[in-house]
Amino acid sequence: MRVEYINPFIASLTNAFRTMLNCEVKRNAVFLKSNNAPKYDPPHEVSGVIGLSGTAVGTVVLSLSRNVALQAASVMLASEVDEVNADVIDAVGELTNVVAGAAKAQLEQHKLMVSLPSVITGTGHEVRFPSDVTPICVQFETPWGPLALEVGLTPVKSELPAACAT
Repeated sequence: MRVEYINPFIASLTNAFRTMLNCEVKRNAVFLKSNNAPKYDPPHEVSGVIGLSGTAVGTVVLSLSRNVALQAASVMLASEVDEVNADVIDAVGELTNVVAGAAKAQLEQHKLMVSLPSVITGTGHEVRFPSDVTPICVQFETPWGPLALEVGLTPVKSELPAACAT
């Protein structure tokens, strides 16, 4: 994955947390994620997943610790949430959609389309990328706890010979 693809997602996540949630995030470690990457500590219990397609394809994963997911949902719903339920799942899906959508606008040269978000819950869950994609993982810290952003995005290789492409 090309490193310049990650910056719009970092900016989008930082902006979404600041404007939507009134929560500042601090970027920590940035690394290439492999399928045998270490697990997050504490475990991230809620992950929003969105697919991207266009002249580049890939996946964005917003992985939140339990407390971050609960606090984000509480702010978005203007009501205290104390368990991972349908409201938290909807809030994390919406937050993931906002992050991916804003980054998409900054990557307009790829004419990206964003899929509907899926949300995975449970301690120790794992989101794996295809074997030919090495995502970049960016860890963040918030006053509520840790979260991570994983982006695996690669340009689509045209299968038509150059003479046939229009």
